[in-house]
Amino acid sequence: MAEVKYKLKKGDQVKLIAGKDKGKTGTILKVDRENGRVIVDGLNIVKKTMKPRQQGEKGSIVEIEAPVHISNVMIMCPKCGPVKVGVRKDGDNKVRFCKKCEGVL
Repeated sequence: MAEVKYKLKKGDQVKLIAGKDKGKTGTILKVDRENGRVIVDGLNIVKKTMKPRQQGEKGSIVEIEAPVHISNVMIMCPKCGPVKVGVRKDGDNKVRFCKKCEGVL
């Protein structure tokens, strides 16, 4: 299966627009291009049971960030808030820009 190109990348500030944490904002920690999902810092927290790794150690329940589908997040523009993203050529480089205020992201 081929990797799909997305306009979001690691480190972007995003807002969740669907799901149990709808309306909250966070930073992207990882983009899974193969499955179309992102992991956002501090959002979509789930509890996971961990088996003991060594003899004598106890198992535990840890809270981790679960992946969210990429369609359920919107990038945050510093001026406008959640916006759609466009890509344009600026000289030799490609630049992502806000569709509302035309500012570079």
